[in-house]
Amino acid sequence: MKKSIARWSATLGLVGSTLIGGLCGGSLPALALTEQEVFAQLQPIPVFTVTDSEGAPLVAAEAGKPSFAGAFISQKDALAFIDELKRDSPEIGSKVQVVPVSLGEIYQINHKAGQAGNDNVRFAYVPAQAQVDQALAVIKQENPQASEFRGVPLFVARGAGEQQGFLTVEIEGKPMIPFFFDKEQLQERVQNMNVKIEVVPLEGIIQALNNGNDEFLKNILLVPSRESAAFLESLRGNSPQNGAQNGAQNGAQNAPRR
Repeated sequence: MKKSIARWSATLGLVGSTLIGGLCGGSLPALALTEQEVFAQLQPIPVFTVTDSEGAPLVAAEAGKPSFAGAFISQKDALAFIDELKRDSPEIGSKVQVVPVSLGEIYQINHKAGQAGNDNVRFAYVPAQAQVDQALAVIKQENPQASEFRGVPLFVARGAGEQQGFLTVEIEGKPMIPFFFDKEQLQERVQNMNVKIEVVPLEGIIQALNNGNDEFLKNILLVPSRESAAFLESLRGNSPQNGAQNGAQNGAQNAPRR
């Protein structure tokens, strides 16, 4: 992934493709991508869970409702959450930690729990509030009455002139459509180009990957935020954190409640 992002100097182009609206609930082909194909697209992105020392995720549970654990997009937000726990619930806050897990691993946990139809813990994605605010600002340009954006925002550029296709970047000879977790990063890339920025929820992208077999879906490239990229850089030369991933997966079966 690091090499892919570094190759932004490659030729940019515009390609026609499925409308973004199709990613957010529109009709898609019946044949789905395989679980492994979806995992491969999500794997490079780190998310941050809050777990106990055994790797079991901290869970928010309400009577009569499914149990969910948080998968924070921002490591800083996860750390801030623990700081808040230490103030408000010191007994719990003193026993938990932030553990990085790949987005692909979280997807697999949720996917398997959904297939089984059981009460295993599922993860809910926690967006960075600053990017949610940016997403709402984008939506308000088309709908001034909009009052909220639900989900984790992903920002993508589309041609604003006669060509309405998505902006692409060439990766190893293949045109990829980059979706950014940080709007500012995308703006820097397209500031001198005639494009408009649109926003879709990560959850909608994952749903589309699950339900569709359009070639467009295979060309989606998730670009980590600067914060996440810095975290990945800090891991350079280290082996993947399989222990953290396995802990989250195993712990989801027997997670502590908050």
